[in-house]
Formats: sequence, C-alpha cells, structure tokens
Amino acid sequence: MAVFKKCLVFLLVLLTAFALQIIFFSPISPDILELPLTSPSASVPPSNNQLQKVIKLGEGLLEGPEDVAVDEDGALYTATRGGWIRRLHRNGSWEDWKKFESNTLLGIATPKRDGLIVCDADKGLLKFTDDGVTVLASHVGGSEIRFADDAIEASDGSIYFSVASTKYGLHDWTLDLLEAKPHGQILKYDPSTQHTSILLDGLYFANGVALSKDEDFLLLCETFRFRCLKYWLKGESKGKTEVFVENLPSGPDNINLAPDGSFWIALIQIVPQGMEFVHTSKALKLIISNFPKLVELVQSGVKKKATVINVAANGNIIKRFDDPDGTVVSFVTSALVFEDHLYLGSLKNDFVAKFPLK
Repeated sequence: MAVFKKCLVFLLVLLTAFALQIIFFSPISPDILELPLTSPSASVPPSNNQLQKVIKLGEGLLEGPEDVAVDEDGALYTATRGGWIRRLHRNGSWEDWKKFESNTLLGIATPKRDGLIVCDADKGLLKFTDDGVTVLASHVGGSEIRFADDAIEASDGSIYFSVASTKYGLHDWTLDLLEAKPHGQILKYDPSTQHTSILLDGLYFANGVALSKDEDFLLLCETFRFRCLKYWLKGESKGKTEVFVENLPSGPDNINLAPDGSFWIALIQIVPQGMEFVHTSKALKLIISNFPKLVELVQSGVKKKATVINVAANGNIIKRFDDPDGTVVSFVTSALVFEDHLYLGSLKNDFVAKFPLK
C-alpha cells in the first residue's frame, strides 16, 4: 500500500508539473479563431480544377518563389528561399540577378524607378538595384520590424508595407495563428524623410497590400480574419477603414491590382478540413503549442491545394481558379496579371506557374 501511495503521489506531481508547464510556460496566450461561415455570405464561385492547366516556369530553379513582379520592360522577378532574386527575360532565359544572405525574402514590387522593393521577414523593407541592396526600414517607433511581408509603392514614392506579426517571425507563423490575436500592422515609408510610420495597427496577420488604380484607397489582406480591408487615402473617407471583402473560404495572402482595376488574391487554407476543432479550444491550443510535432500537424494541410480569386473594385468576386488537391500547383501565395496571363508564386513549389486567362 505504501508503494502504491508513493506511485500515486509521483504521478500527481508529474501531472501537476505538466499542467503548470502548459499553462504558465506556453509560448502563446490564445484566443478563439473566428472561422468563416460554412455557407459563405460572399458570392464565392464553386471550386474547380482550372489551375491544373498551368505552365511551369523555371521548374527546379526556384525554391519557394513566394511572390512575383514584372518591370516596365516585361521582365519577371521572384525571390527564393536561398536569397536569390531571379529574373525571367522576355526571351525565356533566367538570370541570377541578385543574392542576399537570407531565407526569408517575401513580397516584392517594382517601383516607378529602377530596382525592386523587397520585404524580408527578418531584415525589414529593402530595395535591390544593380548597385546592391539598401535597407529602407528596419525599425518603426523605436521597435524592430519583426515580420515584414508585402509592399507596394505609390506614385509619390511612398511605400506601404505590411508587418504580419509584431510578436512572431516567419518560421513561427503557426504560433501566431494558434494565438489568434491582432499583432499585424500596415506601415508607411516616406522616401523624402526616410521615416517609417504606423498607418494601421491591431490586424490579424496583415499580409498582401495593393493600391487601387487611382490610388484613392489601399487594400490589405487580413489572413486570420478571412477578409480584406479597404483603407481610404483620399476623399471624404480619408483615414477610414472598411471591409472590402469578407468571409472568404480561405485566408487571403498576397493581392495585386489588375489592368482593368480589379484585384487578384491568392487564398491559402490556413485551417485544413478536419482541423477546425483545434481553433475552438484555448486549452487545446495551449497543449499543441508546447509540442513542435503537434504544431507541424496543425500546419500540415496548408500546402495541399491552390486557390486564387478575382475581385472587382467594388468587392464582388468575379472569378475563381483552383487546384483542389494540389495535383499540379499548390500553396499559391500570389497571383499577378501580365499580358493576359496569371503568374503564380508559391512557398512550396519550385517554379512560377503561368496560367492563360484567354
């Protein structure tokens, strides 16, 4: 009996220690994630397999080309996990244009002048030119920019860019998802003063950004709220924020303006089917966050499909293209229109996908 009591006490001590570890030493302080409705309120077209028709560009040369951009000469750029900015010329040849010692290059954009604007999740806002790389912004308000994500330049040279999270970095983005709190920001870089300011704060994983055709408003993707917001830059509503499109079937990633004034948005399945229950329990999130293998399981389904949507300037969804099982292309993170084709970036694929729109 004495041995049994000792074993019972030992077991209770272990369970208590485990509970204390989970409660007091968890890397997250979670909230419940608001999942999209089963029947989306937005008029979202049904899933299809159209993206299985893509042409693969640079297959094997490009490791995780998250975003794509095209300059005024028609050259296409993408940033890879190895720190390369690679350029595709009109003649079909690839060039190793610039190398930066980083595996966290994300959103890119072509400015009105020469070069390329690049967000590095660790280093901040960068500008690449033939002469080298310049760090435009690494801090805001005295704090280090932790997770720069996507950027767009206005005609006056100002650069609007997103910070997905002020708490977690790129490699810990799943912890930000599990915590489900608004750590995201939209920042503005002023080239005349070289000053960076906070435009918007308290966003649920601020991701892609895009300017309207007339630059009267800025669109930003709030990935963990399954919606995109509109921030007015001009007019009577200047400085106000409103919902542009919401209750999307997956989390919006990058967004790009199309020549006709509409927008292309890449959607990523941040909550795979069958894993919804994880995000409805704070206790379960606390347990999962303490075990890297369980965290990996939560994000395992993210890379298994591809979806892009085309949204009109008024927020109405026009088109949808999918590879529902990721058979040909998966985990598409950006969609850019150029000369009647969609060019698709991805953090998983080893190519840029080209999809004909006509």
